[in-house]
Amino acid sequence: MSTVPKNLTIAATGASGAVFVRHLLQAAERDDRVETVNFITSDSALRVMAEELELRGRNNLVEQLLGTASRKIQQQANADIGANVASGSYPAEAMVVLPCSVGTLARIANGVASHLIERAADVCLKEKRPLVLCVREAPLNKIHIRNMYRAADAGATIFPLIPAYYFLPASLDQMAHEFACRVLAHIGLPQSDAYRWKG
Repeated sequence: MSTVPKNLTIAATGASGAVFVRHLLQAAERDDRVETVNFITSDSALRVMAEELELRGRNNLVEQLLGTASRKIQQQANADIGANVASGSYPAEAMVVLPCSVGTLARIANGVASHLIERAADVCLKEKRPLVLCVREAPLNKIHIRNMYRAADAGATIFPLIPAYYFLPASLDQMAHEFACRVLAHIGLPQSDAYRWKG
């Protein structure tokens, strides 16, 4: 994209991979170009976070994920269909769903926007703003593949949650950080500490 997004929407849904959204939020928090992040989690995402990251409940969720209080990340309730990001008049400049469950993918691809995550994604599509869906599922059936095509055809970027190995990561955290860097670079926020292949 040609402009640097200052206002992001980041959503987490109920697929495995909570450590990846943790690193995406941490990178956005550190990036001085980003002024506001609206963060939405589904109920299923909260369950996955509890199991994979040992987080407990919605209270202080952002602080639990970051390890410190945030100066820019605002948590939104997925049930609040009247939140700021539900309107095209609100200046959200890009949205990332990480991880994106195939259930969320299906609702976005088919225009079913009964919760805030899907509505915010629908707004990005109708306003022609970047929408990145980090789909996490394996194996993929034909329904999943059709829904990825539908979402891509409507303007979304399908960015599967597939970490890189060519930089020889020593830990899951390194893989998650590098994936977060790649996602942010894709929406116009390249990170200075990202790995770059030199050939």
